[in-house]
Amino acid sequence: MTERVKKNGARWGARVWVVGVAGVLAALPFAASGRLPDRLATHWGGSAPNGSMPLWAAALLPALAWAALALCVAFIGRRGGFPAGPWVGASLLSGGVLLAGAQASIVRANLDVTDWQDAAPVGTGIAITAAVAAAAGALGWLAGRRAAPPTTPARPAEGGAVMEIPAGERRVWLSRLSNPWLHLIGALTGLVTAAGTVAAACGLIGAQWALVTPFALASLAMFASASVQARVTEAGLEVAFGPLGWPARRWAAGDIVSARVEDRRPAQVGGWGYRLGGLGTTVMLRSGECLVIRPRTGSEFAVSVDDAERGATLLNAFASRCRAGA
Repeated sequence: MTERVKKNGARWGARVWVVGVAGVLAALPFAASGRLPDRLATHWGGSAPNGSMPLWAAALLPALAWAALALCVAFIGRRGGFPAGPWVGASLLSGGVLLAGAQASIVRANLDVTDWQDAAPVGTGIAITAAVAAAAGALGWLAGRRAAPPTTPARPAEGGAVMEIPAGERRVWLSRLSNPWLHLIGALTGLVTAAGTVAAACGLIGAQWALVTPFALASLAMFASASVQARVTEAGLEVAFGPLGWPARRWAAGDIVSARVEDRRPAQVGGWGYRLGGLGTTVMLRSGECLVIRPRTGSEFAVSVDDAERGATLLNAFASRCRAGA
């Protein structure tokens, strides 16, 4: 179930991104058509434009190029299985940022001129766009590496509250979970942020920080709380958030009194995502079983993940070992 939910969340996020970037590429020139010449400068030789296109072509050709790139990524990714590799996220993020930034630079360069040959240079805008696209590609690559499923096969579930670990054997438990609806909300608020930023870069609107900033913060909050990875090792429990695994919370095995499995619902904890309430802290991404720990200090912490029973028994084993050695 964990991998299926994670796939759905990633696919929904990718679809929203592809459609949103295509819409921005096609809409920008038409949105500024009243301030643009009949033909737009679209190619520069040094600081002077040396190529042009009619407005409709300048709007549709980048969108078609983006659609072709997205289809190629989807085709290769489907043939290679999911996830097809970190390059998928890197390609979509860097490609979308690069094309949208280039389109914004072109529109801005052509604003309020009567002839395309009088368009302003685009060198600075393209350089900034390339740097941002490279950073976006790196983030996509890192997110794709973290999203890769574990290559080691799962062990059969152990019975009892404490897992028996044979002498000389080391065990690790890992579980990931993602909520596709939180990913979708994050993608939509992110698109509003991107659209406002691109429109400001084109000179269509002023820098509307009062509008853009809340959507940007909402998008970051949604993506940070839409996926979680819980890992139990001899060191204790680590719960990492978001596609990059940051931020993260950690508890040493010796600082955990006990771990258990408990069914919880959003109505019990106050909603979805990272919740604080009478039951302590709960990371609620889906209803059902949660891994719950009771630390020596502070309130209880619960995270909704699959295979929570195995994680709890292994964590209890490590905690018992620490107490015995103290």
